[in-house]
Amino acid sequence: MKNIKIIQELHDLGITGYHEVSYNPSYEELFQAEISHKRKGYEKGALTDTGSIAVKTGVFTGRSPKDRYIVKDEITKDTICWDKEYGISTPNYPTTKAVWDDLKALTLEQLSTSPKLYVVDAFCGTNADTRLKVRFVMEVAWQAHFVTNMFIRPSIYELENFGKPDFIVMNASKATNPNWKEHGLNSENYVLFNLTEKIQIIGGTWYGGEMKKGMFAMMNYYLPLKGMASMHCSANVGEDGDVAVFFGLSGTGKTTLSADPKRYLIGDDEHGWDNNGVFNYEGGCYAKVIDLSENNEPDIWRAIKRDALLENVIVDEYGEINYYDHSITENSRVSYPIYHISKIVLPSKAGHASKIIYLSADAFGVLPPVSVLTDDQAAYHFLCGYTSKLAGTERGITAPEPSFSPAFGEAFLTLHPTMYSKTLIGKMKEHNAKAYLVNTGWNGTGKRISLKNTRAIIDAIINGDIDKAEYKTIPYLNLTFPTALPNVSEGILDPRFTYAKEDLWTEKAKDLATRYIKYFEQYTNDDEGKRLVKSGPSLVEETVLFSPN
Repeated sequence: MKNIKIIQELHDLGITGYHEVSYNPSYEELFQAEISHKRKGYEKGALTDTGSIAVKTGVFTGRSPKDRYIVKDEITKDTICWDKEYGISTPNYPTTKAVWDDLKALTLEQLSTSPKLYVVDAFCGTNADTRLKVRFVMEVAWQAHFVTNMFIRPSIYELENFGKPDFIVMNASKATNPNWKEHGLNSENYVLFNLTEKIQIIGGTWYGGEMKKGMFAMMNYYLPLKGMASMHCSANVGEDGDVAVFFGLSGTGKTTLSADPKRYLIGDDEHGWDNNGVFNYEGGCYAKVIDLSENNEPDIWRAIKRDALLENVIVDEYGEINYYDHSITENSRVSYPIYHISKIVLPSKAGHASKIIYLSADAFGVLPPVSVLTDDQAAYHFLCGYTSKLAGTERGITAPEPSFSPAFGEAFLTLHPTMYSKTLIGKMKEHNAKAYLVNTGWNGTGKRISLKNTRAIIDAIINGDIDKAEYKTIPYLNLTFPTALPNVSEGILDPRFTYAKEDLWTEKAKDLATRYIKYFEQYTNDDEGKRLVKSGPSLVEETVLFSPN
């Protein structure tokens, strides 16, 4: 009876024809479909010796941000922060209702001709009063597996009473747009949103992350308009209820650093912060596995087992995974249900955050491994979001590229960046949270700062050792850092000491300071932005800061 109702609802949506429909399939059903000899090409998975399934996502091994569009209409014209419209670059490219209608018809045609469809109803968001009820429709078993892992799985009772979805995602990855030039789009591939119809459509890309990040973009639209912080961050909580959040782009360490055996995981990527505290949007984790080892990341290593889904890794004929083979992508990943991590909180939420940690993979190699921020510096660096785009996280990125990404998640922002800063800094001040900037990237040795040292720095932040340290202020970058911390290698906390000659650091620091200054100019069209300028980098060598304590 349930499937008959779902088939009727698909017909109402415009998906016609005669096909088998699998509604909220079990992991066992998905597993059998993925390894079936009937599957061909990118639909077929490989069974690994961990019990997990490995799949390939084709040409797209990361998101394709230049193929992402939003219909500009009465709902969105004055709320979305459109690219170039406010004097800043954003990922929000407008398209028309006519283009939407054409591509929606193409999507519906593809799904209507499929012999089997998978429909997954899930929640995006832990809290019942703010979550989205999302329906995913697709024809590929492993894509259903992906969203089952990544979103919150309703109970049987919740499924029976799911009601009308708040948002629908139709994934027609096999379809491409032959009329993309006439439509004024970037390529034959498309990721489109219509906020009036509350639908996302996908074509041409098999990458599962387009569904995950698509719903994150929608939460980034709805929640800040209600006064809640919407954050591209991981989060964990200690035995005493102390919450830490970790902001950062893909590859900067959000998943790795939040999976701390001494603490309980709330979530690894997307969270909100309301009047009750921090809560997860997701029901799973999506971790990078390039160069993964049990020694460096034991929690993620152990999470790769039956029901986990690996993407774009090399698997030999015996099912053994080679995490060190970069031949497909630098962005090889695994998705798994959050309960594959042993120390978690369920439901995935906790109290208010006390430690705010910005993670930056500095490709210049000049940021200190850790800096203690004032409230104004927290606002400044949040709006800048300096980091490096790491290889593989977006199509075309093959080496680290210095970049600025407001809110440490520009690709997923739908409102003006100051909306995210306003809500976060407001919560920080309300709950006396402290902010820190942690460089998980490079220094003057030309090598990346070790995970061992970064973990020791995070420990010092969370247990308060950093607040007892002596500080120094580094010129040009205008940052204050501790001179020593327990279990952190001597000589790395001041990045100047990692260079053969300090002049080399100075040259790079001036270059980075110049980039900061130029980037922040877009926020200086009001008094608040002008006031924050003094909290950022400067080309004046002598900079004096108040003690962060």
